[in-house]
Amino acid sequence: MPFDPELQAALAAARRAGQIILDAYEHFQAIPDARADISTEADRQSQEAILLHLRGLFPGDSFCAEEQTPTLAAAQRTGVRLWIVDPIDGTRGFAKKNGEFSVMIGFVAEGQIGVGVVLEPALKRLTYAVRGGGCWRQDGTSEPVRCQVSATSDLSAATLAESRPRHPGPTRPVRALGPKRVVETYSAGIKLALVARAEVDLYVSTYDTFHDWDLCAGHILVEEAGGTVTGLRGEELRYGLPGAWQRDGLLATNGLLHLAAVEKLAG
Repeated sequence: MPFDPELQAALAAARRAGQIILDAYEHFQAIPDARADISTEADRQSQEAILLHLRGLFPGDSFCAEEQTPTLAAAQRTGVRLWIVDPIDGTRGFAKKNGEFSVMIGFVAEGQIGVGVVLEPALKRLTYAVRGGGCWRQDGTSEPVRCQVSATSDLSAATLAESRPRHPGPTRPVRALGPKRVVETYSAGIKLALVARAEVDLYVSTYDTFHDWDLCAGHILVEEAGGTVTGLRGEELRYGLPGAWQRDGLLATNGLLHLAAVEKLAG
């Protein structure tokens, strides 16, 4: 299967990072009022473990990652083979010790995502995908099971995943889409995995700006599970551009809800 070596490398790197994170998590003093932009030593240790493992296997590859660490500083930031890494996505969940964080590792070849791995260390949930090979979930020590997005076709019956709101009251996506149920969590990786696993029907992010590492690994999970991922107005998301910026928001759905959600969000 194309990209199988990259998938196995990403899985191994995620597991190494997950153990580092859990060791730190066990002794970490919770910060109830953690800032949205908080970064911890566990973020940096996780990233170094991931990048060192990947560099050892693919020394010519480029790296795009969130934290400023030595291995990243010495690497090319763009290239035809690019690893996109968020060592702890949802660091506020780590800092608050509520379990809402994930390790995200994506691999992009010539602009196309080939591999995505999202590991939720505290909950022992793993979701991964390889281009053309489907999306798979593994919880605890169970055998991997193939993922398929939900079959919900009506927004009024849908479950929406979104970030925990900064202000009280319904968010813009909730007002626009009128979902039946809302699931809130800090980690974009978790939210994208929820869509791929059919545990929610769609995920909306209206953030003005974010980065490749916030999305890449989870993007392919949804697509390989049969769903659709675009910007809020249906834009194609591109990875590996200078600065690693993403400025079009995010809409990830089971596919059946996508057009209706784009239209509602534009209204």
